[in-house]
Amino acid sequence: MLKKCLTSVAAVALLAVSAHAADLKFKPDENSDFHWKSYHDFADNHDLKGQTLTIFGPWRGQDEDLFQSVIAYFEEATGAKVDYSSSENYEQQIVIDTQAGNPPNIAILPQPGLIQDLASKGLLTPLGQDTADFVQKNYAAGDSWKGFGTYTGKDGDKHFYALPYKADLKSLVWYVPANFQDAGYEVPKTMEDLKKLTQQIVDDGGTPWCIGLGSGGATGWPATDWVEDILLRQQDPSVYDKWVTNEIPFDDPKIVEAIKTFGWFAKNPKFVAGGPQAVATTDFREAPNGLFSIPPKCFMHKQAQFISDFFPENVKVGQDVDFFYFPPYGDKDLGRPVLGAGTLAMITKDSKAAEAFIDFLKTPISHEIWMAQTGFLTPFKQVNTAVYTNDVLKREDDILLNATTYRFDGSDLMPGKIGAGAFWKGMVDFVGGMSAKQSAEEIQKAWDAIK
Repeated sequence: MLKKCLTSVAAVALLAVSAHAADLKFKPDENSDFHWKSYHDFADNHDLKGQTLTIFGPWRGQDEDLFQSVIAYFEEATGAKVDYSSSENYEQQIVIDTQAGNPPNIAILPQPGLIQDLASKGLLTPLGQDTADFVQKNYAAGDSWKGFGTYTGKDGDKHFYALPYKADLKSLVWYVPANFQDAGYEVPKTMEDLKKLTQQIVDDGGTPWCIGLGSGGATGWPATDWVEDILLRQQDPSVYDKWVTNEIPFDDPKIVEAIKTFGWFAKNPKFVAGGPQAVATTDFREAPNGLFSIPPKCFMHKQAQFISDFFPENVKVGQDVDFFYFPPYGDKDLGRPVLGAGTLAMITKDSKAAEAFIDFLKTPISHEIWMAQTGFLTPFKQVNTAVYTNDVLKREDDILLNATTYRFDGSDLMPGKIGAGAFWKGMVDFVGGMSAKQSAEEIQKAWDAIK
C-alpha cells in the first residue's frame, strides 16, 4: 500500500514538472541559437524548492505576459515560485510598500530618480562590486550602465544597487526607403551629412522634416529628445550628466548651442512641413504621417522606436518605412552616443531567491527568451541576436550594442517641474519665436525657483 502511494506521489510530481515544462515558450536545447548552457549552468547552481519570490515591476498587459514567459524559466531552473505584480501607479505603489515595511523581494523600475530616493532611505540592498564589474564588462557602453545602477545610500556612500534589464531606444530617424531611392538620397553617416541632406532636399524642391511637439498637457516633450540627443553629439557626456542635475545651468553656452542646433532643423520654414508655426501644434503621433503621403510632405522624422505603433495600419516597418541612427558629428571624437531609457532590477527585500534572480538576469537566456518574441532590446553583449525573429528589432538592438555612450532621457532625470514642465514649455516658446538664450534663461529661472 505504501509503495503504491509513493508511486502515486511520484507520478503526480512528474506530472507537475512535465506540466510546468510544457509552459516554457521554447524547449531547452531545441534551438541552438539560444544560450542554453547559461540556463543549465544556472539551474545546476540554484536549488530554491519551496521558496517564493515576489517581484514588483512596471509591465502590464502583453509586456507582463512576455515577462512571465521569462519568469517561467527561473521557476523551472530553481523550483521556486514567483509572484509578479504591478500597478497602474507603480511609482507611487513601490514607495508605499517599501516605507510600510512590506516590500517585494525584487523591484524593477525605469526611474533613476525614484531609485536614488529608495537607496538614500536605506530601502535597497547593494548588489556588490562583482555585479558592478560584471555590468561594466558585459554591457555595451558599460560605464554608462554601471553608472545607472550606482546610487548614494543611507550611509552617504555610493553603492551598486540596480542591474539593467530591458532598454528603450530614442536616437532614430525614420524615412521611406522608396522616397530616398527615387530622389537618389543616401542614409547619412555623420551629422554634417545629415545637414547637407536636409539642404539638398530643399534644393530639390522637397521638405526634409516632419516635426510635431503636440501632446496635450505634455506638449513640447519631443523637442527635449532632440536637444538631449544633440547635446550628446556636441559635448562630452560629463556635460550631459552635470546639466541634468543643474551643476551646469540651462543657460550655459554649451546647452544654448544644442538648443540652437535643434532650431536649425525646426525653425527654418523650408526645412519642416508646415513651417515652424505647425511644429508646436502638430500632434507627435500624427507628425510622421507626412512620410507616407504622395508626394511625400517630408522625407525624415526623428522619434523613438515606439512611434511605429502610430504608423498607418498597412505600413510595414523594414519595408515601407525604415530608420537610421541619428548620427554623430564626423569632426568630433565622441563615439556613438545613444539616448534612451531602460528598466533596472534591484533587491528591496533580501533573500536567497532574490539574489538568485539577480544572478538569473546575468544569463543570456533571461534576455533571449523575451528577445525571441517581441518588444525587447538589450545592451547585454553576451546575447545572440540571431534569436530575433524580427529583423527590425535586431537592427535596433545593434544600435544599442554598438553604443559607446548611453544616457537616459534627460528630462526624466530632472525635477518634475523642470523636465516635465519648464523644459517642455521652453521648447514650445523657442519654436514659437523666442531665442535659444531667452528660452534657456526662462528654464533656468524655473529651476532656481525650486532650489
